[in-house]
Amino acid sequence: MRIFTASLSTETNTFSAIPTGWSCFEENGVERGAGVTRDGAGGLMHLWGALAAGEGHEVVHSLAATAAPAGRTVRAVYESLRDEILEEARRQGRFDVALLFLHGAMVAEGYDDCEGDLLARLRAILGAEAIIGVELDLHCHLTAAMLAASNVIVTFKEYPHVDAGRRARELFGLCVDAAAGRTRPAMGLFDCRMVNMFPTTEGPMAEFVAEMKAQEGRDGVLSRSLGHGFPWGDTADSGVRMLAVVDGDAAAASDVARRFGERFWSLREAVTGPGLTIDAAFDAALDAPPGLAVIADKADNTGGGAPGDSTFVLRRAVERGLRDIAIGPLWDPVAVRFCRDAGVGARFDLRIGGKCGPESGDPMDLSVTVRGLAEELVQRGLGAPSHLGRAAWVECGGVHVVLVDRRAQAFSPDLFTNAGVPLERMRIAVVKSTAHFRAGFAPIASLIVTTVGPGTLLEDYGAIAYQRRDLNYWPRVADPWRS
Repeated sequence: MRIFTASLSTETNTFSAIPTGWSCFEENGVERGAGVTRDGAGGLMHLWGALAAGEGHEVVHSLAATAAPAGRTVRAVYESLRDEILEEARRQGRFDVALLFLHGAMVAEGYDDCEGDLLARLRAILGAEAIIGVELDLHCHLTAAMLAASNVIVTFKEYPHVDAGRRARELFGLCVDAAAGRTRPAMGLFDCRMVNMFPTTEGPMAEFVAEMKAQEGRDGVLSRSLGHGFPWGDTADSGVRMLAVVDGDAAAASDVARRFGERFWSLREAVTGPGLTIDAAFDAALDAPPGLAVIADKADNTGGGAPGDSTFVLRRAVERGLRDIAIGPLWDPVAVRFCRDAGVGARFDLRIGGKCGPESGDPMDLSVTVRGLAEELVQRGLGAPSHLGRAAWVECGGVHVVLVDRRAQAFSPDLFTNAGVPLERMRIAVVKSTAHFRAGFAPIASLIVTTVGPGTLLEDYGAIAYQRRDLNYWPRVADPWRS
């Protein structure tokens, strides 16, 4: 078989004022053709290439481009990246299979459904006989356009997203089987009429994911995916949707999606829970058993499009006189530059954070000591290293802050330790993340709690100021089925 691969990925917070332009893709990774790497933007393409080679298939890698979550992608940037993928598919001739990794919640100026637009154009080039398979982040907007233009869609099942490679292998097998005529995949979609966030590491969500997996491969069910949706993406198709892929029968696929979607709806209260105020989170951390208490600053998670420079938690830590507390990563390229110029050991007054707008809070003017500098701070990510650029570790009265010049969320403890922070001496670590930090921090944490604001990503899902999305959803409406 001839197999075409491509990847275009960013998660768009339509309420964010940060434009996603060329620099956003360039600093996070753009790879092409034979240059795709296992740990780069084309990591899943690299995996598909290895799987294909093992079975004797020919592979053509196109573009791989990814950008950190932010606001809408600049129109010319999206169209240029999209057209490069399409031109490569057109130029390279006939393909039996196309495999794409797309985020599923990418919005550009003039395009509310970038993935649906790209897939429809790719289908027109490859023709009706080609098998098009798509892997999506589970924080996707599953749309009719995506389903109409593809044969198989699978999403991550885990949040934190520790299963991207497993889902890529799954997609590869499903698409090769379909191209060989061994199966005839059909997809069905069910709108759960919900908006929320659902980490899958424990409790009812972990059990639900296990249930999803249990039926796959039985009774004609090839795959089941829960598209969690991305709450801060204001599009007509945002929200929770259940997707089923079955062998040969679209009606059966719709029935499987409906039945399991209704099952998830019945769990809505059990799989969600409120976070704490900043002070309540600090109180809980101070009362925790000995060890490192971890507080997730969810409202300033750059993984959801927040700036990463908010000062609300930092301000309360300083005001309360807390000591042995580490906070990071806080995005402030200007402060990093000043620290680099001053050098390790320098003591001076430094303005930190609060630069991107009201949701970032006010800047803080602190007397700091530069404790450490890093030319390139790297932390373990989810399957690949996460680069935070140049970094500075500063201390103010027992509060330790890791400043970075590249926007990124917290993934693992080496965010701090690679910057020089003696994490073993800290009582509290505040991480700017929602859930992805858990894989790295859970093994060393005596307690994990979440604080939900203020900031960009507020937790009141019923009050998000949607303009394009239908407002008949839970929790805005108690029973959207009757409404």
